[in-house]
Amino acid sequence: MKRIAVLTSGGDCSGMNAAIRAVVRAGLSNNLEVVGIQKGFQGLIDRHGEVLTTKSVSSKLQVGGTFLQSARCLKMLQEPGQQLAAENLQAMAIDGLVVIGGDGSHRGALAMQRLGIPVVAIPASIDNDIPFTDMSLGVDTALNNIIHAVDNLKDTASSHDRTFVVETMGRNCGYLALVSAIACGAEYALIPESSYDLDAICENLQRRFKEGRDNSIIMVAEGAGKAQNIADQIKDRIGFETRIMVLGHYQRGGSPSSFDRLLAARFGVNAVATLLQGNSGKMLGLSCGAIVLTNLEEAIGAGRRPIDENLLRLAATLGI
Repeated sequence: MKRIAVLTSGGDCSGMNAAIRAVVRAGLSNNLEVVGIQKGFQGLIDRHGEVLTTKSVSSKLQVGGTFLQSARCLKMLQEPGQQLAAENLQAMAIDGLVVIGGDGSHRGALAMQRLGIPVVAIPASIDNDIPFTDMSLGVDTALNNIIHAVDNLKDTASSHDRTFVVETMGRNCGYLALVSAIACGAEYALIPESSYDLDAICENLQRRFKEGRDNSIIMVAEGAGKAQNIADQIKDRIGFETRIMVLGHYQRGGSPSSFDRLLAARFGVNAVATLLQGNSGKMLGLSCGAIVLTNLEEAIGAGRRPIDENLLRLAATLGI
């Protein structure tokens, strides 16, 4: 193996640049040439790549997002597009590919594997919905972003005796909303994995107000409902002046946490080592502190990572 490529695909997250840096540095230390593919799988279709050096990744460790950029690539959903991408990799003399991204990115990686391209995938998604890894790249930074925002929000909520509904990302996974609720001391976490009774929530909000509590925070995963809709229902039921904060893409950005920097380094170095060992079609993961390998087919076939029952019990014990 003499030449490998790395790309970032799907939604960006903090830690991607750190992972690219680790792949480049690990590749160079093993006498490999590393090519960075621009704009994800679209870059493979367009054959848009450049050789990366230590200078290319200098001062990227602490920067959020991905300097290789990412983009949707509908052509990769069809066999002709996948075939073209594989042919372009072969024409570029690429001996191995590292794909950094979420479920959709891993499906693209698997397509390349089936077309004869050695590939290793790194899980990167703030939703933390990828199976066979305790944490995906970017999750910890996103949680820190949420906690910082909610801590600030509580100051103004207390000043005005207000209830705030805070909407996090997560699609059909409530990890961010649940863990941030525990960490922020929120009153409720509304997540798609568990049902909730808005009437009971409103009764509790009224009780808290009578007790003299000066704020209430409700965390809601986007897959469980929309903040505005929930806030409107609370006002209709009990007349409380309720405000919302939709964190949106704010959660994805910012300098990666120390945890994500270390995880990115471990994933990047192990991705290169896995390719050099002739091990392909794998997804890296974190399990009980160790880096593990899972077949891409198995990881994709397992579907969404389930919510940790221990976290649900912890939240319930804390009254969330």
